[in-house]
Amino acid sequence: MNAEGLVEVVLPGKVEPEGLQIRRGAVPAAGPGQVVIRMEATGISFAEQQMRRGKYYDQPAFPFVPGYDLVGTVVATGEGVEPGLAGTRVAALVKVGGWASHVLVDAADAVEVPAGIGAAEAETLVVNGITAWQMLHRKARIRAGQTIVVHGANGGVGSVLVQLAHAAGVKVIGTASARHHDALRDRGVTPIDYRTEDVAARVRELAPAGVDAVFDHVGGRGIVDSWSLLAPGGTLVSYGSASTRDDGGSKQWPVLKLLGRVWLWNALPNRRRAYFFNVWAGRALAKDRFRARLRADLTQVFAALQRGDVTAQIAAQLPLTRVADALRLAESGTVAGKVVLNP
Repeated sequence: MNAEGLVEVVLPGKVEPEGLQIRRGAVPAAGPGQVVIRMEATGISFAEQQMRRGKYYDQPAFPFVPGYDLVGTVVATGEGVEPGLAGTRVAALVKVGGWASHVLVDAADAVEVPAGIGAAEAETLVVNGITAWQMLHRKARIRAGQTIVVHGANGGVGSVLVQLAHAAGVKVIGTASARHHDALRDRGVTPIDYRTEDVAARVRELAPAGVDAVFDHVGGRGIVDSWSLLAPGGTLVSYGSASTRDDGGSKQWPVLKLLGRVWLWNALPNRRRAYFFNVWAGRALAKDRFRARLRADLTQVFAALQRGDVTAQIAAQLPLTRVADALRLAESGTVAGKVVLNP
């Protein structure tokens, strides 16, 4: 059906970035209810950095094709799919499989990208935008006039979080290394250098009564500090364990520890709430509801981009075949925004 052929990146096991393999084959055919998307942009998220180390808590067995999300054009539709979908630019959240020139997805998982938004721009906001939107509006339920703390405010999710919060009239305190502080101030964020300052003490100076929400991707021991910063009625949203990325041992254990802590805190009568946010929660039990929510929220994020409430931060764009360089760059911690892969 397609003269181009398939190009995909395979993660064969726990390897250095140079150990990723390029595989070529036939473009998949769309089965009933499916579409084939010709990838225009996919990205490197923290999940792939963990998967390369065998540390992502529910990654498939090696070997597999990584790639959490992608944006591209529908080139083939299967039986039962609206044929008019062909030629449409869509985004899809897939968890794995996105690092390929052509990706097979269920049509119900493809969300249309509004006209006027480029593929790389849209890509920066798929997993990061959905995560930020759902944590702010579905978990913490932020309201204008509130104050929040965002750890890693310059990161992929963090940078979208601070912009969406700002658009909602919320005051943001953000942690980041010093080189990102000027950019954060430009976004109306009060920055704290987590390397040189006592973050908890500085937050208490800025918000003596506590903050309304803390968004923490670091996990580990620091999560206790995050909890302590909350005002009564406040919400802690934990969404990862970046602090354990390079640790040995079980990939489930850091997450189970976080979940246990969250459960314990929520059991105590303290008028504060804690959540461990997982973007996939609820999919297994109520797929249609999950898809409807994802579509609604991603549509809101794209609308925020069109209004200028959020800017797409592209750190770099590299071809899929230079994935090792792209992964090294993303893991270096020296860039702001998303490292995007193109076909």
